[in-house]
This record gives sequence, structure tokens and C-alpha cells, in this order.
Amino acid sequence: MHDTPSPEAIPATMAAMVLTGHGDVDQLVYRDDLPVPTPGPGEVLVRVTATAKNNTDRKAREGLYPTKEQGDVTSFAMGGEPTLTFPRIQGADIAGCVVAVGDGVDAGRIGERGLLDFNLYADARRDINLTPDYYGHGADGGYAEYVALPADQFHHVPNPELRDAELAAMGMCSYQTAYHMMTSAKVAAGERVLVSGASGGVGTALIQLCRIVGAIPYAVSQPEKAEALLALGAESVIDRGDLESFVERVLRATGGAPIDAVMDLVGGEMTDRFIDTMIQDMRARTSYPRLSIAGASGGNVSEIMWTRIYLYQVQLFGVSHGTREEAEQLIAWIREGRLKPVLHGAFPLSELHAAERYFVNRGSNFLGKIVIVPDAQWDEHGAPFALTSSLQEPSA
Repeated sequence: MHDTPSPEAIPATMAAMVLTGHGDVDQLVYRDDLPVPTPGPGEVLVRVTATAKNNTDRKAREGLYPTKEQGDVTSFAMGGEPTLTFPRIQGADIAGCVVAVGDGVDAGRIGERGLLDFNLYADARRDINLTPDYYGHGADGGYAEYVALPADQFHHVPNPELRDAELAAMGMCSYQTAYHMMTSAKVAAGERVLVSGASGGVGTALIQLCRIVGAIPYAVSQPEKAEALLALGAESVIDRGDLESFVERVLRATGGAPIDAVMDLVGGEMTDRFIDTMIQDMRARTSYPRLSIAGASGGNVSEIMWTRIYLYQVQLFGVSHGTREEAEQLIAWIREGRLKPVLHGAFPLSELHAAERYFVNRGSNFLGKIVIVPDAQWDEHGAPFALTSSLQEPSA
């Protein structure tokens, strides 16, 4: 249950972590004197209870989204102009409680617990999203005590069995990206899907989503994470290991059948190996080989022979974010209990520096998402899942 403040109980100022420029964690400054936003027409004011941390927070902070020159320190600008301006409050995957509404929004929404569809949509289209931007990048996000959000993108999720930190861990930045990777490649029931980076937020989402649509996920991850990934729904867990034997080990896991589609979050030298898993015996295929890529954790440049792409008819899909339709489908699955949170642990908002360092230096025990909880909400929403900078396990 949420204790909903009356309008007069909403403070004039709030605490937030403010990104002041590109750089290291010292560019993140904790302040407790920022004005609480006022919801505009069609908006709700949300008291933030938990916000999931995503790798894009770090990459945006460090300026690691070059699109032409490898040495660029920049941020993506799909609409033509950079939308990340400073100061900015980051944090895209916001869970919280509606405490006030703007003009045109039903006051009955006050008190609703919900989850944000994190996109800044350029128009009202439901089936396409050509200029992806998001809360925490092009507008202030959830690393704060309060945030004003579009009412139609803050989705009510009443499920009492889900704690707020767990709900934030199912945020759209990971789950919608994962689902859009699958819908772009038209992943279908019965198909074998190779999931790289399987222990992260997008990877764990992909494993669950494959099972929902009836596809068979094969996870690429470290052996020590195999038990948890198998429990989540992976058919098999394949260690990246020696690159020369990677394809052989994948085919051994599939019983010799080619992979139908690859969900690539790694890039670099692995992408060419991933393609190999799909084109070993084209006569055994019943559909075109497909590769969706939504990350480059293994390197921003891959060497691929284009003759292999067009002769083997490999279809490539670059994926960033997703659509309103996909977000609404995911919310429906969350409400139905068909998607489960994979929550690694929580940090207080004031310790975001420690959370950033933990995320970068995470060890073999890391699986799923870290969430950031405002200090004022910590005892209720963060403490049961506490992590510390000393790399302890969650307390619950």
C-alpha cells in the first residue's frame, strides 16, 4: 500500500541526483533543493519509489554514443539536435505512485502505483518509433523524489505481489528493447533464438519473452550463471569461451540444428560468430537467418564480409527502444504475472556513485537489474534488497 500525500503535503523542493556534464561519476551531483515539478496538461506527478539503472545511463553520461567517428564524445540525436542538455536528471525505468494530476487527467488516478513507458515519442503513432529518445535523456527522469510524466505512459500496475523495486526492474528500457528485437526479427513459436549478454537486463527479458511466444532461447553467458538462467527459461547456457569452438558448442546445444535468430547485445568480434551459428546448413532452415542488434558491449566495430550477408540472405535489424503497442503488450503481460522481475539489488539515490561503480565492476554473481531508491523511500522500498559498495549480496 502507498500512503498518498494530500496536495498540501507535496513539498516545494526535492532531492535528486543531477548530471552536470559528460564525464565520470563526479559529474553526478546530489542536491536536495530542486523544485518539485508541476504536472502539465495530460500529465501526472509521480512520487518515485524505485528506478532501475540501465547501462545507457552510464553511456550517456560518458558520451559513448558515437555514430561516425570512434573518438566522438557525444550523445545520440535522432531528431537532428542533441536532446541531452545539462543539468539533467537521469533514470528511465520509473516505478512510483501518482500524487497529483494536471489538467485533463482524472483525479481518480491519484494513489495509483505504476510503471513508466520510458519513451519520448515524437508523435502519436503506435506502430513505429523512428526518433527514439527517453526520460532521463531528453527530459528529466527518475533519479529524484518526484517526476512529471505523461498520464497515458504511466501504466497502472496494481499487482500486490510485486514490490515497487521489483516492478522497476521490469522497466521498459530493457523489456521493450528486448521485445522490439524479437518483433523486428519476427521471432515465432518453435524457433531457436541465441541470446547474447544473457545475464543482463535485456538478456533476462529476452529469455522470458521467448518462452512467452513459444520460441526456444539459448543463452550466451558465464557458466556460473547457468543455473539461474536455466531456471529463468533458457534451454541451454553456452559459455563464450574459445571463439574457434563457439559455433561447434552452440550446435552441440541445439542438437546440430542452426540458430534461427540471434539477439545480439555484444557486437565486436562476436557478431560474425553469431552469424556463423545461423548459416552452417541452409538446407536445414525453414526461414531466413535474422540478427537483431541492440548493443555493442563487446566493441563498436565488427568485421563482416558482406558477401556472406547477401549470399546467405542474412537479415539485419538495428533496434533502439520500441513502440507504444509493444509497451502496452508488455504491461499486459506484467499485470497477468507472465513476466517476472530479475532484481539483483538496490542502492539509495544518494549512493548513486557507488551504484555506478558496482555496476561497472559487477562480478560473476550479477544477474538482472539494480534499482535506485530515493532516500526518503529507502526503508520501505529499498532496504529489503540492499546492496552496498562493498559488493555484498542483497539482504533479502
